[in-house]
Amino acid sequence: MADKPNTPEMPEPEASAPPETVVEDHLERVRVRRAPKFSVFVVAGGLLGLLTALILTFAYDGTVNQSPNTGLVYSSGQVFGFLALICVAVGIALFGVLAIILDRRSSKSSREVTVDRETVQRLPEV
Repeated sequence: MADKPNTPEMPEPEASAPPETVVEDHLERVRVRRAPKFSVFVVAGGLLGLLTALILTFAYDGTVNQSPNTGLVYSSGQVFGFLALICVAVGIALFGVLAIILDRRSSKSSREVTVDRETVQRLPEV
């Protein structure tokens, strides 16, 4: 015969009542539409402006003469920097306006749907 281990028996935990919850359930009508993500348009406009500045910088060789206004000779890097400031700002503005136009158009094609909204709250234990 095998000996039983000599461990004291643990009393079984009392069956605790599940925490009380309050569930509110009701139907609502909401409008659903597809809307453009503005951040994607702004980033795309900035990148397109940067690419345009790069193309404009290397499309024209420039001159080695001094500028008549400032008396300086500008390198390709400086020209790219000046063009990038202008082209990126214009690209962001144009694509931002495009996103706003697309957002306005998408609001016309919205539709109403019925959704089931359920709110569950646990009551604090006393």
